[in-house]
Amino acid sequence: MLLFILRRLGQALIAVFGVTTLVFFIQRLTGDPTYLLVPETATQADIEAMRHALGLDRPMITQYLSFLRDIAQFDFGRSFIQRIPVTDIIASRLPYTLQLAAGALVVSFGLGVPLGVVMALRRDRPGTRLLSGFVFASQSMPTFWSGILFIMFFAVFLGWLPPSGAGSFSHLILPSLALGLLSMATFARVTRTALLDEVSKDYVRSARARGVPTGRLFWRHLLRNAAIPVISVSALEISQLLAGAVIVETVFAWPGLGLLTLQSIVSRDFLVVQAIVLIGAFVTIGLNFLADLLYSLVDPRIRLDGAEG
Repeated sequence: MLLFILRRLGQALIAVFGVTTLVFFIQRLTGDPTYLLVPETATQADIEAMRHALGLDRPMITQYLSFLRDIAQFDFGRSFIQRIPVTDIIASRLPYTLQLAAGALVVSFGLGVPLGVVMALRRDRPGTRLLSGFVFASQSMPTFWSGILFIMFFAVFLGWLPPSGAGSFSHLILPSLALGLLSMATFARVTRTALLDEVSKDYVRSARARGVPTGRLFWRHLLRNAAIPVISVSALEISQLLAGAVIVETVFAWPGLGLLTLQSIVSRDFLVVQAIVLIGAFVTIGLNFLADLLYSLVDPRIRLDGAEG
């Protein structure tokens, strides 16, 4: 088990280093932010002075090594535009994104897995076909479109919920639904497929022939064996929720990291964009590492295969 964890941890650290390097160099290809920070009447001397103050006149390798050192200390620098530490900017927006991600996860996992179970175990019922149609429709609808429809129907037409902004639980409902429906459909389909695959296996037919109760068979065998693909997609879907937050927060004017990302890209606030991208990458890598650990607990064969490989 220890060897398995160390191997996965080493792979995670390599991924962190690779992402950090890519973010640094790709971000520099978008242009020099110095020209956005000086007035239109600035002379070349003023531009050079500003570039020196920002440390952008140093050799690229020097900037890169300094960047790695700062990231290792969780220091993301100071915003070019707001002139305050990037960590303070992110700290002020992060709670909103965590609220939205939690709400979307409740929608996606809390609805998707039970729907998948029903679609698998009661697949011949007429009502199951309606559920399948709902799931497929949810997966085919992009988040920006579902968000606009929710605003028009629940906020404008019915007047039940606020159309945008943050401040109360009611503000969280519509963006959580818009962000979570797409992942909900994925969870439902993966759960359904995994359970149908397990139901068709010989051990299930043998258990039923011996008279094992359906409830016991489901909770002790089917659900455990079908959990691996669900765990696998969980790490990916939570990462997708963070990526989709950029669109949803923009549609609903939700003041989280997604909206901050768009604003920082438009203003070329390099350090804020770098920090948000890196945080998202670190979260994704961490979730995949956690998924690997959960694999090993659900199915020890994966741990043994990883140790041998």
